[in-house]
Amino acid sequence: MSQQTASQQIHPTAVVDPKAELASGVVIGPGAVVGPEVVIGENTWIGPHAVLDGRLTLGRDNKVYPGACLGLPPQDLKYRGANTEVLIGDGNTLRECVTINRATEEGEVTRIGNGNLLMAYCHLGHNCDLGNNIVMSNAIQVAGHVVIEDRAVVGGCLGIHQFVHIGGMAMVGGMTRVDRDVPPYCLVEGHPGRVRGLNRVGLRRSGLAANHDGAEFKQLQEIWTLMYRSDLVIADALQQARSQPLLPAAEHFCRFLEASTGQGRRGPMPVQGR
Repeated sequence: MSQQTASQQIHPTAVVDPKAELASGVVIGPGAVVGPEVVIGENTWIGPHAVLDGRLTLGRDNKVYPGACLGLPPQDLKYRGANTEVLIGDGNTLRECVTINRATEEGEVTRIGNGNLLMAYCHLGHNCDLGNNIVMSNAIQVAGHVVIEDRAVVGGCLGIHQFVHIGGMAMVGGMTRVDRDVPPYCLVEGHPGRVRGLNRVGLRRSGLAANHDGAEFKQLQEIWTLMYRSDLVIADALQQARSQPLLPAAEHFCRFLEASTGQGRRGPMPVQGR
């Protein structure tokens, strides 16, 4: 049973179960609710009227803004009360009214990595898996089993279909309908969503465009053109792409498309004009 320490600040109106585990430097604001199975890491700030419940673990240096609800049961008709969990890493910012639901079946997890920014009113459904340094703008509604890789940027006021994968360093324009997989390093936009090209600004800012004296970006551009602008179907284009040694970005791009076209996946988002 944990007790408040001198380094913690728990507002008198907060309701914190004595079984919750709070590390040093934790701040819990007015009216917040923390359940018995919650673990909160060092220097994490929980804002007013946030609700943290169920099997929920937050790492250190997170900021949870007012009205956020983390760790509550999934909005899934298949849920039968399994003791599932949410795992959240370090240094995340979860703005006002963000909701993150637990997974559905026994032993499953909803997982968020490190350094992510989820702006106000974002919802993460059950069994989602987010990487690191992702930016999600306001009012993004993410269905169950969605995977978002590192450093993706997702524009606001949109929905992401269940089981969709969004690749690393991709950028999704606001109000896009995301019902297919978004390949890494790509820029997508529209209703329905379509691939518009490579995320050149993001690639340049990341430093990838300068890797290997620019050869990595050049190869990625060539393979993107092969996939989306040639007359080859994706399977044949992938076979041709792999006839040469691939640098890391192109390897990641090809591996993502190979998985996306496999059984049980939504398939890659088509390019504009096709």
